[in-house]
Amino acid sequence: MSKIERIIGRGLPLRGNDIDTDRIIPARFLRCVTFDGLGEHVFADDRQWGDHPFNLPQYQGAKILVVNANFGCGSSREHAPQAIARWGIQAIVGESFAEIFAGNCLAIGIPCLTSTPEQIQVLQTLLEDQPGTELTLDLHALTLKAGDQVTPLTMAESTRQMLISGQWDACGQLLANRDEIHAVAARLPYMQWAVS
Repeated sequence: MSKIERIIGRGLPLRGNDIDTDRIIPARFLRCVTFDGLGEHVFADDRQWGDHPFNLPQYQGAKILVVNANFGCGSSREHAPQAIARWGIQAIVGESFAEIFAGNCLAIGIPCLTSTPEQIQVLQTLLEDQPGTELTLDLHALTLKAGDQVTPLTMAESTRQMLISGQWDACGQLLANRDEIHAVAARLPYMQWAVS
């Protein structure tokens, strides 16, 4: 199982409330059979206007996205967190998240943590003024460090425990318990029925 305890990397500030999943990944890109290639289309329509943070060279390779209120609202498309992850983002810190979006992020191991609007504004300004600043997101301490600045974060304890224990990873849990699964299947009478 994949434990997620600490993420270190540069941040990307994305200002604006109520950024919905259709803006994150427009509907025309949902016809894919797999999620491969979605990263190049993240914010495709917004990025046509030039100075979008996902276009700017100073934010390429960033791992932590810093957003405002109600991020990921709108439709429940799981393609939105997949596109963000495939662009390279490994965690999102914001004022608040749409519940289904946050759940879809958890399903692929992207922590969504919150802080106050004031703290988020400070972080976004820091990342705009000093885009090379390295951030350290610590899920044990529930903090985000940026140089000398430490931002306290919040997250549901059950979600935090799933991430730091690796239990968010359903496939990993199945693989880790393969022997027990086979043992239970061997005891089930209907698994032994012969096909005639």
